[in-house]
Amino acid sequence: MKIRAAVLREMGLPAPYAVSKPLSVEMVELAPPGQGEVLVKIRAAGLCHSDLSVINSDRPRPMPMALGHEAAGVVEALGEGVNDLAVGDHVVMVFVPSCGHCPTCAEGRPALCEPGAVANGAGTLLSGSRRISNDLGVVNHHLGCSAFAEYATVSRRSLVKVDRDLPFEHAALFGCAVLTGVGAVVNTGRVQAGASVAVVGLGGVGLAALLGARAAGAREIVAIDLSPEKRALALELGATHAFDAADADCVDAVRAATKGGLETVFEMAGSIRAFDTAYRITRRGGTTITAGLPPPTATFALPMVNLVAEERTVKGSYIGTCVPVRDLPRYIALFQRGRLPVDRLMSGTIRLDEINEGFDRLAQGTVVRQIVCFD
Repeated sequence: MKIRAAVLREMGLPAPYAVSKPLSVEMVELAPPGQGEVLVKIRAAGLCHSDLSVINSDRPRPMPMALGHEAAGVVEALGEGVNDLAVGDHVVMVFVPSCGHCPTCAEGRPALCEPGAVANGAGTLLSGSRRISNDLGVVNHHLGCSAFAEYATVSRRSLVKVDRDLPFEHAALFGCAVLTGVGAVVNTGRVQAGASVAVVGLGGVGLAALLGARAAGAREIVAIDLSPEKRALALELGATHAFDAADADCVDAVRAATKGGLETVFEMAGSIRAFDTAYRITRRGGTTITAGLPPPTATFALPMVNLVAEERTVKGSYIGTCVPVRDLPRYIALFQRGRLPVDRLMSGTIRLDEINEGFDRLAQGTVVRQIVCFD
């Protein structure tokens, strides 16, 4: 079938993207679903820094590539062997497909699925196939989703069925921002009631982590970011303190306000400077968790004496250490009961044709989550 999709053909074009137009909205041919695959009509897709990191070449991927990985839609057709979904079901996309039988899947850690990671790196679906093409040749899939498009053919293992009453623009947020941010708090960090927490980097994932910390009952939640608007929003959403990341005295100010630092600190900005701040405001015996994705060449030198003498823990968190079929329904239920107001992360909706301008706003840090909506 012929569909419109936002295709990236060259990474690293200069900003402003409204001028350089790295994403071109093209007519492409989308093949029907094969064995174990599903055709989804996309209804809403969020603009995320993981998309931006491909556009600006921080995270190299095979070109050309149809971008978009945080999305919700409706099942339109089922490939052979898919018998647990029906046409008309509402689904959220998950950006790591889980095979269900590799060692990490067998351990209950589908976010680390090995075949899923290989497929994502190669720009294919979990089957190894590519289902998008046009007159210029085959187009790669972004994280098994390619959701900045009218329709997508994806692996069944990339989908979670959700409540039909959930608005699509809200449902899309759960596939990346909420899974990653809330999951980092409750799964990776195991934050308990009465704990002290900090979040460094208040994008969609960072603010979702803040909401997760509040829902978990943290008594102290410190928010750190460059943007005064995002710091103000963090205070509205439940942060007890907010600090300017650009302030040269930021670390000292946080440690003074929290009597030596926080028990668990989350770095969500994907930068070495942010991780340095996060590590330095973690208290003795505390845990620093990073879910940010800096360029692959980025490194950080840990102070080993400090790591040992203060019994520090440093952990990574990918997709919030989630089990999507378990966690997505739980987080959605919390949202529907008013305990996880993820709709506050929305900065507005845009059309597919406005996508380059949307990534300009994301790169400038003036928005949290913009949603491409399809009629």
